[in-house]
Amino acid sequence: MGRWMGVELRVHAFFPLLAFLFLGISASHGWGRGMALFLVLVVAVIVRETARLLVAAWLGLRLRAVLLLPICGLFAYANPESQENSNRGGGQFAMALAGPLANWATALVMAAAALGASSSINLFQTPLITSGDLLRSMIWMQVFMGLLHLLPAYPLDFGRLLRGSFARKHGLALAGRSAAGLGQALSLAIMLGGIFLRSPWLIIAGFFIMIGAQIEDQGVFFQSVVDTVRMREVMLTDFATLSPSDTLADALVRCVHSLQEDFPVARGAQLVGIVSRQRIVDALRNDGNGYIQSIMSRAFQIARPEDTLGTTIRRLTAGHGMGLIPVTEGGRVVGIVSVQNLMSSMSLLAEQRRLEREESEN
Repeated sequence: MGRWMGVELRVHAFFPLLAFLFLGISASHGWGRGMALFLVLVVAVIVRETARLLVAAWLGLRLRAVLLLPICGLFAYANPESQENSNRGGGQFAMALAGPLANWATALVMAAAALGASSSINLFQTPLITSGDLLRSMIWMQVFMGLLHLLPAYPLDFGRLLRGSFARKHGLALAGRSAAGLGQALSLAIMLGGIFLRSPWLIIAGFFIMIGAQIEDQGVFFQSVVDTVRMREVMLTDFATLSPSDTLADALVRCVHSLQEDFPVARGAQLVGIVSRQRIVDALRNDGNGYIQSIMSRAFQIARPEDTLGTTIRRLTAGHGMGLIPVTEGGRVVGIVSVQNLMSSMSLLAEQRRLEREESEN
């Protein structure tokens, strides 16, 4: 959905698809009211996540992205400090309470306005949430959204508190796996309860709690990868370099025969710069032939073979627009790490670690 105040806003694919389920549930009242009921849910999510974003800004937490689910939003933090502060002390409780309190306050204001406008409105008539009465549904959707997050299942707010408390004693990785497992178990129980009670709302809630728990489980595996994998395990050792004295035309020929998007520029064994394929092409088009040293970037990050993957990822994201980090040892380039090879390596390494953990447990 683009960037809002520097934060990427993403919507899980199942969220808009949920609109079709609302149309089916509300078929007896028409598709228009079914879509309106879906928007009631969207408003409830926006209310709670706006409150959480305001609290995050008040606490000084830096966010990179927010993924919206129909029951909550999952925050991705821009740096490890913000991640740690969100799970620490009063900040943790503030983040957990912000959503439910915002939903309940909104419900209270809406109920007061509705009763003030007409005393004949029955807010407790069942079903509480229905496309047949959108005003009553708006109020109770806010109430239930807040109550839902009292369940001890991640990624719900009370589940976040339990995970944070467990993490302080046993570490974040074990806490994340435990929270994800508990969340999946509770989501299954909620869905079974929804089937037994014939409540589509419980089934929907349980389904998306399971989705959120699975996302958390994947995040734990990726975190275990970035914290333990060293650059020597994922760096590319078969790569091409350019010399500052190479002409742009000669460099373009090298580009044609290489899959690299970015190239280290070395004078002998000394790394002196980095240049991208696109920069070479643009310079040839605009200025004609020249030398690599005139267009190479002299501001770049480097990594060492013993650096962790997480350290290198932070260098890439905080770099100067380059998609490559040379890995040097003793002043000599021994490998490169690019955004392209990290994207594939991280998923493969996460799967490898998952298999290793399953084998050790068996």
